[in-house]
Amino acid sequence: MQISEAWIREYVNPSVSTGELVAQLTMAGLEVDSVEPAGAIFSGVVIGEVLSAQQHPDADRLKVCMVNVGQGEPLQIVCGASNVRPGLKIPAALVGALLPGDFKIKPSKLRGVESSGMLCSEKELGIAADASGLMELRPDAPVGADIREYLNLNDSIIEIDLTPNRADCLSVEGIAREVALLNGMDWKSTQVKETEINHQDTLSISIEEKAACPRYLGRLIKGVNPKAETPAWMQERLRRSGIRSLSAVVDATNYVLMELGQPLHAFDADKLVGGITVRMARSGESLELLNGHTITLDAEALVIADDKQPLALAGVMGGSGSAVSDSTQAIFLECAFFSPRAIAGKARRFGLHTDSSHRFERGVDATLQHRAIERATQLIVDIAGGSVGPINEVKHDPELPQRPVVLLRRERIKKMLGISLPDQQVHDIFVRLGMCIEQHPEGWSIAPPGFRFDMAIEADLIEELARVHGYNNIPNNSLLMRTELGKATETELDIDRVKNLLVDRGYQEVITYSFVDEDIQQAVAAEDVPIKITNPISSDLSVMRSTLWCGLLKTALHNLNRQQTRIRLFETGLRFLNVGGQIKQQKMLSGLILGSLYPEQWGEKLRKVDFFDLKADVQALFSLVGRNIQYISAIHPALHPGQTAHILSLTGEKIGVLGMLHPSLEKQLGFESQVFLFEIDQDLLLNKEIPQFRPLSKYPSVSRDLALIVKETVSADDIIASIKSSNEPTVQDIVLFDLYRGKGIEENCKSVAVSITLQNFSQTLTDSEIDATFNKILQTLTNTIGAKLRD
Repeated sequence: MQISEAWIREYVNPSVSTGELVAQLTMAGLEVDSVEPAGAIFSGVVIGEVLSAQQHPDADRLKVCMVNVGQGEPLQIVCGASNVRPGLKIPAALVGALLPGDFKIKPSKLRGVESSGMLCSEKELGIAADASGLMELRPDAPVGADIREYLNLNDSIIEIDLTPNRADCLSVEGIAREVALLNGMDWKSTQVKETEINHQDTLSISIEEKAACPRYLGRLIKGVNPKAETPAWMQERLRRSGIRSLSAVVDATNYVLMELGQPLHAFDADKLVGGITVRMARSGESLELLNGHTITLDAEALVIADDKQPLALAGVMGGSGSAVSDSTQAIFLECAFFSPRAIAGKARRFGLHTDSSHRFERGVDATLQHRAIERATQLIVDIAGGSVGPINEVKHDPELPQRPVVLLRRERIKKMLGISLPDQQVHDIFVRLGMCIEQHPEGWSIAPPGFRFDMAIEADLIEELARVHGYNNIPNNSLLMRTELGKATETELDIDRVKNLLVDRGYQEVITYSFVDEDIQQAVAAEDVPIKITNPISSDLSVMRSTLWCGLLKTALHNLNRQQTRIRLFETGLRFLNVGGQIKQQKMLSGLILGSLYPEQWGEKLRKVDFFDLKADVQALFSLVGRNIQYISAIHPALHPGQTAHILSLTGEKIGVLGMLHPSLEKQLGFESQVFLFEIDQDLLLNKEIPQFRPLSKYPSVSRDLALIVKETVSADDIIASIKSSNEPTVQDIVLFDLYRGKGIEENCKSVAVSITLQNFSQTLTDSEIDATFNKILQTLTNTIGAKLRD
């Protein structure tokens, strides 16, 4: 927000320089981004009046003007502006004047005609970046007066970057209140008197959405002069606030917006049909806005409507169909309080951001509307005249915001700030902040005013004390903390160790948004109920992710589009599940691989990654915690039905899932190669098995191989589990080292070669013991999975 320093000083004028004032505001949390002069540096420019304008004898585009500059004899000045004419009052630079850019005015001849000065545009005075002609002043501008004093250009424009919680400072009065507080001074607010009522006509007002608009005021003003000119002082104040002058009525509402912080809107009353209704938009309705854009409304858009159609997008922008114009004779002046929750995000949904929406989203004082509409009425009548009707107010008190009383304790101030503040200083600060305060033996009960939406708990009040007292005035002390070292547990693995392993295996860590596009969320996790965000940053970040794959897939595509064909990514973070209407957060570890197994090189032939490469990476993770897991064939909506497995503990608890991206989804997302993904419950992964010591046998081990014929449906895990179920204590290791299908093998069968290592801890195994053990194992394999020895 940008604001005129001179305007602030009309409310409170501390004996500090501009630089000191800026420093005060910044240190109080109202960060000043820039300070610029209201006008460029120039001198010798006065108000002149054009007495005559004759065509130049030798130039079609020049005129020879006689200009009264208040010095007795009029000056002859040659001018080429298209809008120069007799009776016009303009800035006139006298001989010797110095204009911006070190341009000095000297007596000159233009096409043989003497010229003793220069008539100036706003651009030439450094007031505006563009100008189409001379700067036209009001007819009552005093001839001969210094233009800098007349326009009050000895001023600074201060641009303040306000945080969203300080909506109370989105006005001149709000900043003046802060300046007075920081300097321990009183300030005077704008005096607003009730306007005399000239007629009793009103428009009916109906509020259907009481929670969204608990207070709405309206007033009819008839007989306004649509061509009335906005006073120069008002135009200048609006310009320095970054607002362009449009018309007297609109300028008055914008002026009150900047002065008090309350948005208002004026409708052309003759264009309204029936009464005013505050309601949600209906399906199929549209609205042409003041900026010329037409938007299609939906049931979530709050509108101001008459009996025929929507007139305005509530709290954001009015419609062009009911806008005031050069032919407007009567206006309906609107002033309302809209709930921040009802307005938040609505402007952004339609690609808009206005001064009104900026304030309503952050919160406007719910007690300000009556004062604001009276102030706007006063300005409109003073400038454009008119017959004023009574204020028609409709409100719903239960929906108006209530400011809770907050208890502030003395000992809490000392504990949080490290200093004690005198009771009188505390009392004075909160009174100057506009709060109601009542003292108790243990502290104070404080009721925040309507314009402070950010005052809700004790810590908020202590923060106010700190910033007003001055952060620089709080002594620097070394922190003293009594802590106790936590106990390191061997049963939990540090997540950083897991990350290091993945990096060692060629992965790169990424961090993606928890907000994702609803379309990709639905495609990847169709069975999960999406958790929609009430006020999304953008339409492609509208739901909370229920899987980290959404971000990984998007990142992989981003890299593929930049010629990165070998990708290995992982991410740790939260996923968000809708469980019976409640949001459950779960820590997950997810990974993605695609492209070649190894970087391009001479020593190895290029080979695309497959399911078992991903499985090897997952297996390496679980080797860190010393846990045995099992993989069970599974179905997942985002994965290939033939290359998907659930990761289970030996007790059957689901730990995660891995597999290849479903071909249809692969095509839908734009991938041209196979993508493999895994996702593991982080807490279950990090549960570490404590290693148990076991002595080494001093006796030799024996390895024998078995070639088994088994059904195609028998998995490697089934074979290993069957061997272990024989309960032979001498079995130390089992390795599957060969798989064969083809000639000599029955249909729907396969040959699996298994190496089994035996070792005894008390003696050397004899041939008879070894044969007995292998016979028992073979019998168990036959009984459990139907295996038989291959001939």
